Amino acid sequence: MKMFMLKSFMLASLMFISVLFGMQQANEGIHKMKGYDDPEFKSAFSIKEEEDGTYKSAILGNDVSSHDLEQKRKKLEEMKAFNLFSSLGKTLADGVSAVIEKTVKLITGK
Repeated sequence: MKMFMLKSFMLASLMFISVLFGMQQANEGIHKMKGYDDPEFKSAFSIKEEEDGTYKSAILGNDVSSHDLEQKRKKLEEMKAFNLFSSLGKTLADGVSAVIEKTVKLITGK
């Protein structure tokens, strides 16, 4: 059993390292295919610290602030969208929790 676990761990480690190596090779290949180093080539998500100590974040080149997120949250609350699956999941979770709680109380006698 120990040998099986050791072999499985070694195989999983080898696969993980191979994936990381492949991602690095793909990144280098993209830069080689481009032919030059473009300073306008931005990452998908970036965070920069300003001089006053605040942080600015950008997703796909678009600036994102907590104010924007707050507006979106308020808009979603105003819409009061009903999600059937969400309400069913909450109801099911509450029911399962109640049944388990009663079963534990019955078993422990408290």
